[in-house]
Amino acid sequence: MSNLPRVAVVILSWNGASYLREFLPSVLKSSYPNLEIIVADNHSDDDTAMLLKESFPQVRLIQNAANLGFAAGYNKALEAVEADYYVLLNQDVEVEAGWIEPMVEALEKNPGAAAAQPKIKAYKERKCFEYAGAAGGFLDLLAYPFCRGRLFDVVEEDRGQYDESMEIFWASGAALFIRSAVWHQFGGLDPVLFAHMEEIDLCWRIKRAGYAVLAVPASVVYHLGGGSLPMGHPRKTYLNFRNNLIIQIKNEKAGRLIWAYPLRLVLDGVAALRELLQGHGADFRAIARAHFYVHLRYLKWLAARRRTQRMIRQKRVAPDNERGRYSGILIFDFFIRKRKYFSQLPVQAKEREEKAS
Repeated sequence: MSNLPRVAVVILSWNGASYLREFLPSVLKSSYPNLEIIVADNHSDDDTAMLLKESFPQVRLIQNAANLGFAAGYNKALEAVEADYYVLLNQDVEVEAGWIEPMVEALEKNPGAAAAQPKIKAYKERKCFEYAGAAGGFLDLLAYPFCRGRLFDVVEEDRGQYDESMEIFWASGAALFIRSAVWHQFGGLDPVLFAHMEEIDLCWRIKRAGYAVLAVPASVVYHLGGGSLPMGHPRKTYLNFRNNLIIQIKNEKAGRLIWAYPLRLVLDGVAALRELLQGHGADFRAIARAHFYVHLRYLKWLAARRRTQRMIRQKRVAPDNERGRYSGILIFDFFIRKRKYFSQLPVQAKEREEKAS
């Protein structure tokens, strides 16, 4: 046991007592020996603290003094955690007993890999992938995120079609394994983002510095989803559109940003108009608010970009790693070419060619 890497599973919870009652028992059945399980309570006003003390005394409790959001909440909690690997696990995730071993094995065999995710399936529809991560995250030329197993709102059934371990572009924050040293070197999650896409931002930074990110489908977890904000909530729409623009400004290469960002603004406008025509006025307003927020603070994001690019140069271990970056435009493939499944995109063939070479 002492020779095994230390793993800390950290569950950030806010008013999540009901989720912890349902999902924490599966985490406690994890078979990995050198393991610490921690709940970081983001200043809940339910009975989370009492539940842990009375029903789960073997779980370490860290209590944040305020609800800091997903990003800053994890940053604060992980200041007090010592381990070789951190596992950021959502409060609404059920795990299989042996879920940690394949992840640690993959990362130990690949010292150039900084982070990884398991296969993430839907808790309620267990034959299907789950929206937030599926079998690994990718990014297209305009910084639209998508997954092996999920394009936009089309989620595939898991038939073993994506059971191959491979490099991806980003690992889902629902079950994110990351080397603790890399976490601290790159400053953890950006608190400005609050919640949504903060894990993509972190993975993008470490990929730009030359590290790899892995999908390890031999490990399987089941995510309920919507534990903090349900799908379709205007607040979620706002954060997704706002944060996607911010991380694009911060992380994209200058030569690509100069043309991709304006095109992205046009397509966001089309998306907003589509919501309005479909009678989703709240989502239309959410997209508009997201754009106003970003554009009124554009100089702030440029300063953040300079800091990010400086960090990448200082922490670089290898050339920019673009594996998992799709060279096409997903919105064109999905809506015009009617490619609804990841297997229909040339990204997978490209990854296999690179692997073979």
